[in-house]
Amino acid sequence: MNKKAISQDRIIYLRKQRQNKIAIFSVQMAIMIGGIALWEILANIGVIDSFIASQPSRIVKTFLNLSGNDLLTHLGVTCFETIIGFELGAVLGVLISIILWWSKFLAKVADPFLVVLNSLPKIALGPVIIIWVGAGMGAIIVMALAISLIVTVLEILNGFLNTDEELIKMAKTFHANKLQILTKIVIPANIPTFLNSLKVNIGLSLVGVISGEFLVSKAGLGYLIVYGGQVFQLDLVMTSVIILSIVAAILYQGVVLLGRVVNR
Repeated sequence: MNKKAISQDRIIYLRKQRQNKIAIFSVQMAIMIGGIALWEILANIGVIDSFIASQPSRIVKTFLNLSGNDLLTHLGVTCFETIIGFELGAVLGVLISIILWWSKFLAKVADPFLVVLNSLPKIALGPVIIIWVGAGMGAIIVMALAISLIVTVLEILNGFLNTDEELIKMAKTFHANKLQILTKIVIPANIPTFLNSLKVNIGLSLVGVISGEFLVSKAGLGYLIVYGGQVFQLDLVMTSVIILSIVAAILYQGVVLLGRVVNR
C-alpha cells in the first residue's frame, strides 16, 4: 500500500513537472509569435520604418531568395570556422591549464598576462592577425581562438586549483605521483567545469568568427551582414542576424547534449 502511495505521488510530481515545462514553452512561443506579429503590424501601418528595421514578411522573402542561392555556402563556412575554432580552443585550453596546474611557478608568472589578455578587446588584434596569418579563413579561425582560448584557460585552471585538497592529500599519503593525482582526481573532479567551459566556448568561438568575417571574408554570415549594411539592404542584415541566432542556439544545444552524454 505504501509503495502504491509513493508511486502515485511520484506520478503526480512528474505530471506537474511536465505541465510546468509545457506552460513555460507555451508562454515563450506566445511571446515570440506576439512580438513577430506586432513587428509586422507596426511596419504595415508605418509606425516602424520597414526600410530601417525591416519586417517579418520581407525577412521571409529574403530568406527564400537566399535559400535558392548561396545560403548553404555561407552557413557552412561560418559553422566550419566556428567548430574548428571551438575545438582548437577547447583542446589548447585544457592543455595550457594542465601545464599551469602542473607548475605553480608558471601559473604565477602567467597570471597577470592572462588577466590582461582576457580584458583586451580581441577585435583590436584583428589587423595584426590579418598581417601575421593572411587575409583568409586562417585569420578568422585565429580570431575565434583568440577570443575563446583565454576564457577557457582561466575557467579550467580555476577549477583545477580549487579541487578538493583533502582528496589530494589523501592520495599523496598513498604515494600517488602528480600524474596520478591529475588523472585520477583533478580531471575527473572537473568534468562539470570542463562542460561549462564548452558552453561558454562555443558562443565565444561564434563571436570570434563573426568578428573575423566582419574584417576579412568572402563568405559567411558575417560577410552577409557587412555586405547588407554596405548596400543598405537591411532585410539581408536582419535575415542574417536571425539565421545566426538560430545557429548559435543549435550549437549551444549540441554542447548541452554532449554534456548529458558525458554525465551519463
